[in-house]
Amino acid sequence: MRKATMSPKRTRGQNAGLTRQGILRAALALADREGLKALSMRRIGQELGVEAMSLYQHVAGKDALLDGLVEELVTQAAPLLDEAASWQDGLREYAHALLRTLLAHPNLLPLVVGRPAITPRNLRLMEDALHVLRAAGVPPDHALDMLYAVTGFVVGHAALLAGGGGDRPEQSGRMRDIPEPDLLETPLLAEATRARRTQPASGTDPRFDFALEAMLRGFATP
Repeated sequence: MRKATMSPKRTRGQNAGLTRQGILRAALALADREGLKALSMRRIGQELGVEAMSLYQHVAGKDALLDGLVEELVTQAAPLLDEAASWQDGLREYAHALLRTLLAHPNLLPLVVGRPAITPRNLRLMEDALHVLRAAGVPPDHALDMLYAVTGFVVGHAALLAGGGGDRPEQSGRMRDIPEPDLLETPLLAEATRARRTQPASGTDPRFDFALEAMLRGFATP
């Protein structure tokens, strides 16, 4: 009788192609499909076809993995201020890029809301942004406040949209249509609601843009 053969376990040498970036991308894809509860070193190892213990050569543990996931999202929307025409344009582009990124990964929003993820890579990104803002005449402490303010605004907006079922930027931030009978006792709300309904779709969220532009104008005020 022919003996059954078992697949040999991969050795450390066979795992040489494993990288932190690859692990984080596998974890991100898994979280997108099945949510944060599905994340475990064992499960990610299965996704990559390696022993879970081999992941610890690149990611210290579950906390480091979660920090890395937040880092991945931030990196995707990193503010390339040095490529923008002005710091206002750079922050505007960053805000929209971050919103798109967060809405593309709604399962990770609770992680972003509750986990600052102070990783070396994130700190370098912030340092680069502060250098550009200082070159534009913004003091470092003020510049840091600006970055935190924009990031907090976008994360909060994305969390509200995800909670309300918004899934695309062009659908986001819009109040549900209020039935006309419910507006009979609120004439100003009825006027504002009708005005918003009659405005042509611009492909962006008008309320998000309104608040962001007000924030940017405030930053520029001495």
